[in-house]
Amino acid sequence: MADSWVNLAERLGSDLHLELAGPGSRRAVLTRALREAVRDGRLAPGTRLPPYRSLAADLGLARNTVADAYADLVAEGWLVAKQGSGTRVASRAEPARQPRVPGKRPARPAPPAHDLRQGQPDAASFPRSDWLAAARRALNAAPNEAFGPGDPQGRPELRRALAEYLARARGVRATPDRIVICSGFAHALRLLFGGRVLRGPLAVESYGLAFHRSVLAAASVRTVPLTLDEHGARTAELGGLQGVRAALLTPAHQFPTGGPLHAERRVAAVDWARSCGGLILEDDYDGEFRYDREPVGAVQGLDPERVVYLGSTSKSLSPGLRLGWMVLPERLLAPVLAAKGEREAWASVTDQLTLADFIDSGHYDRHVRRMRQRYRARRDRLVATLAARAPHIATTGIAAGLHAVLHLPPGTERSVVEAAARQSIALDGLAGYRHPAAVMPAFDGLVVGYATPPDHGYGPALEALCRVLPPA
Repeated sequence: MADSWVNLAERLGSDLHLELAGPGSRRAVLTRALREAVRDGRLAPGTRLPPYRSLAADLGLARNTVADAYADLVAEGWLVAKQGSGTRVASRAEPARQPRVPGKRPARPAPPAHDLRQGQPDAASFPRSDWLAAARRALNAAPNEAFGPGDPQGRPELRRALAEYLARARGVRATPDRIVICSGFAHALRLLFGGRVLRGPLAVESYGLAFHRSVLAAASVRTVPLTLDEHGARTAELGGLQGVRAALLTPAHQFPTGGPLHAERRVAAVDWARSCGGLILEDDYDGEFRYDREPVGAVQGLDPERVVYLGSTSKSLSPGLRLGWMVLPERLLAPVLAAKGEREAWASVTDQLTLADFIDSGHYDRHVRRMRQRYRARRDRLVATLAARAPHIATTGIAAGLHAVLHLPPGTERSVVEAAARQSIALDGLAGYRHPAAVMPAFDGLVVGYATPPDHGYGPALEALCRVLPPA
């Protein structure tokens, strides 16, 4: 007997798939299939089954065969039958628990008592009400075709909104046709290098995210570190790097050491790209959050044909949205779209429509301004706490962003990170961000994210941090 789909939508409210296969009579096969449906939870306790006449007609079985199967399961305790209320799954017939297999599902580690890791915005401040209102407006206004196969370049509503916003807020020279929507910065790297749009070697800053280096390594891209100082990457070194035709920079706020790329070095990077036919990849990961100085415009504005501008909502709204964008030189548009494929496979169309409305309605600007004030207050509290409790610890990189760098005495970084772990404090040492081939002098430090803890836990987190810092 073959497998059968049983459509019980009118009588049961759902479809039921019965495996009518295996040895035995039709009665035995049906009894076994119903028993398994109850055991694994597809038929929940209390579910009313269709009359045996209806099920017999659906399955092409004799009525007596189905009636006898029901009777067998009633006798076994899987089903109950009452006059006038039909046959139902017994309330005590719960799905059998799957046995635990040792080693298959390792226990998740307990969350830290204090989370001071960088890179995460304040999750509690996500603008839920405004986002929901934007979603409703966007879905009501969306054309029917928006819910068909997605355009790999992204929804035109979002590309238009981004072109206007990036020009106004970040000085980006963009038109909607030059923007490609992606699911974030790492996805952009995978498209550019994994899709063979660009090839290595790639110049990078001596300190940066190891995860990004691993994405590039997976695409067989060799990275070459540039020296950093208080003015950012030393872009004059680009001309001496053999075979390098692209450089990945964080000009607005070097990650993680902090500080903008000096104006002369911004110009030098663009001049280098022009002279060798190269490209600058500009990671504008937290360009909206500036506290003690005027925002620094995007390098892309100096030469849109020599700079790939990369941004996302991961810091401004939430990394959970998985929305990012690339502003591309004209010659890269077709290769990037070819690498992405014929249909959108990553970024949700509904989220794209919602973000477009969120920007157009002004809610994005208001949210950014609100969060800028909130993060500045947290930054100030961190600085004040350290000044009072650990004045010997220098703090840098605090004019912008969501994290600060705490300078430690030489040779103490590892012991401080280990002490923090023992106290259930999650934070990172600078060593994990250093490029393995970097030649610039290393220094000990901590990268402290001040956006992540909830409001009620921020004070205790700072107190816990001060307890593990080395004494003067």
